[in-house]
Amino acid sequence: MTLSQWFLFFLAITIIHFLATWKLYIKAGKKAWEAAIPIYNGIVLLDIIKRPKWWIILLFIPIVNLLMFPIIWIETCRSFGFNKRLDTFLVLLTLGFYIYYINYFTDAKYIKNRSLKPQSALGEWVSSISFAIIAATLVHTYIMQPYTIPTSSLEKTLLVGDYLFVSKFHYGARVPMTVFAAPMVHDSLPIVKTKSYLKRPQLPYMRLPSFQKIKRNDIVVFSWPADTLATMWGDHSGKFTYKPIDKKTNYVKRCVGIPGDSLSIKDGYVYINGKKTVLPDRAKPQWFFTVDTNGKHFSQEEIKRYNIREGRIQGDKYDLNLTDDEAALIAKNPIVKSITKNIEPAGNYHEDLFPHDSRYRWSTDNYGPIYIPQKGATVALNTKTIPFYEQIIKNYENNNLVIQGDYIYINGKKADSYTFKQDYYWMMGDNRQNSLDARYWGYVPFDHVVGKPVMIWLSWDPSISILNLPAKIKSIRWNRMFTTVGGSGKPVSYLWVVMVVIGVYFAYSFFKKKK
Repeated sequence: MTLSQWFLFFLAITIIHFLATWKLYIKAGKKAWEAAIPIYNGIVLLDIIKRPKWWIILLFIPIVNLLMFPIIWIETCRSFGFNKRLDTFLVLLTLGFYIYYINYFTDAKYIKNRSLKPQSALGEWVSSISFAIIAATLVHTYIMQPYTIPTSSLEKTLLVGDYLFVSKFHYGARVPMTVFAAPMVHDSLPIVKTKSYLKRPQLPYMRLPSFQKIKRNDIVVFSWPADTLATMWGDHSGKFTYKPIDKKTNYVKRCVGIPGDSLSIKDGYVYINGKKTVLPDRAKPQWFFTVDTNGKHFSQEEIKRYNIREGRIQGDKYDLNLTDDEAALIAKNPIVKSITKNIEPAGNYHEDLFPHDSRYRWSTDNYGPIYIPQKGATVALNTKTIPFYEQIIKNYENNNLVIQGDYIYINGKKADSYTFKQDYYWMMGDNRQNSLDARYWGYVPFDHVVGKPVMIWLSWDPSISILNLPAKIKSIRWNRMFTTVGGSGKPVSYLWVVMVVIGVYFAYSFFKKKK
């Protein structure tokens, strides 16, 4: 929706509110016109229903407001004596329009000193659960979100089965663009697996102020730009499905290139502006190696010592996914005849590699150079460069792009250059030859960035069913729990700190209740 459309929508909501409540405002000792002034009418209504005026802030926070509106409707009914369960059911069923009935067709009287305490144990339970959901939604959407690692693209750096806390505020929390969506779920509802949101209307892209910029080699969670899956966990039928940005599947990769960088990959190693990139010491980049052992096999002790997680045996040889350090260690084993890193040279065209143009015959191991667009930067447009920027111009920055032979038209005008409206990033997995990343689908726009992983709060083997609870608990990687994602050196677990805090909380609650 455009800004003018949103203005008309907001105006319509104000008119609907005024027509539904102006008589009730008068009965509560207010003026009728007070029901017609945007924002102010909400503050006055909160005074009428005897609720904190700061609630008005919650009414303007996307997603959170969807949970607050039903509460306001119910409280309005109860403030005028309509506090039966049927009244509550009707106001929810009619999406608040039951208040029209109270306003025009009843002799409702304002209850000035009504009790705000729930009238039953059920009412108290519902009230507590409602505000717990609102608080959790606020935290989940704007502060910190749990996230799980579903694939091995960052294997040995982050493991499949790691559960992360992802900070929304480091890079600035992205305000949800999807107006109507179920709280605390992504693109589908649990169990029933149906879509959890409505595609229309959509808010314009907005972000809260950030505390830091994305730095080169940060691990970042983002919305997958190429996503067309119906749901996050399924439907690989290939059928095109449009999804709003904030409902696209979440990915986690390492940002190896930032806006303005020139990036290339040579024999598997990333080079930025002509210099080989230096990864953090916790990063574990790996490649496939062929290990010739003359048909001999590694012992289980050796497999554990070499940290072998992925591999297969082909005849007399192992195909193993290893870091350079692990490969060097294995090469010293007496049974190893030779060890070779499997690197594909450039020269063959791969249609699945970005920019999907036969003039660029790159491989995942020898790729580029490629420029990473920066906000405000201008690039020349011609038949040679347009494959890199077509997606940006047309889909990410919403222009009408037409290519006719050697001529390029943007919004109906012939163009030989383009100035970018936002920053872009290059995201790759540390598992370099087993990662679906930017080499396949290109740049990640900043408006697709979700947040920064800051801590692993749980880690266990995802291949074990939760129904086999004893085995599932036994698979917990205790040494990874409550370890930070960033930083240097060996990760340190803060599990003991968490356990102490939980213990202190329960002890305080116990003695307070006893007292």
